[in-house]
Amino acid sequence: MTYLFDTSAWLAHFLRESNGRQMQELMDDDATQILLASVSVTEFSRRISSLRPDGVAQGIVDNYLALFPTIVPIDGNIAREAFALSEQCPRRLPLVGSLIAAAAKTHGAVLVHRDAHMANIPARLLKQLSLV
Repeated sequence: MTYLFDTSAWLAHFLRESNGRQMQELMDDDATQILLASVSVTEFSRRISSLRPDGVAQGIVDNYLALFPTIVPIDGNIAREAFALSEQCPRRLPLVGSLIAAAAKTHGAVLVHRDAHMANIPARLLKQLSLV
């Protein structure tokens, strides 16, 4: 099975929150392929930098990227899919969230997240694993 981790899920793992255990189980499963959207790398890096102003943020990010070797670039197809998802959501879907969700959909991955706004994406449009 292929999963794409939203930044919120990635942070749950880093912060060792209770719902981060589900992520660890997915990461430990050899049959699982883990993807990240390129915008999540920036989002996660910025958040870690604010949490750890001691200059170790880049090392933390690099260690994670070694675990997640497949980074999905945001291209024109994903950008168009992000708009289509946003148009079909009953509530506002933030731009970065729509790009991450579209990356998951385009790659046939289950989106792993802990964001209420992602849960608003209709199930018929995107497979999700909510950590909320």
